[in-house]
Amino acid sequence: MVTWPCLLKLDGDDELIYLRSHADLDSECEALIWGPDDYVIDSNGNTFGLQYNDSNTTVLQPEERTLSVEEVTSLIQSHEFSLAQRCIIKIHFTSVQQAIEALAN
Repeated sequence: MVTWPCLLKLDGDDELIYLRSHADLDSECEALIWGPDDYVIDSNGNTFGLQYNDSNTTVLQPEERTLSVEEVTSLIQSHEFSLAQRCIIKIHFTSVQQAIEALAN
């Protein structure tokens, strides 16, 4: 079960995409060419691979890997550095959910 909101992590790109809901995921995936190494991170740190089903909607496949708050923080620091918007040293979170919510704006 996916706990929203989530982040979409595209392989080879530091930018993260904030997803409030599955509808946001479908909307983003319509406009993207994504690959087998792209994945979604939910608010608990669980990771999910992307697939299309027969009705052309995005299906999230659970993966074995769960990310820690430190790993998600590192991804967000890389994301913010790529945007050159914040001092990445000051970015710290106490939970994965808090980290994901930080990208809501």
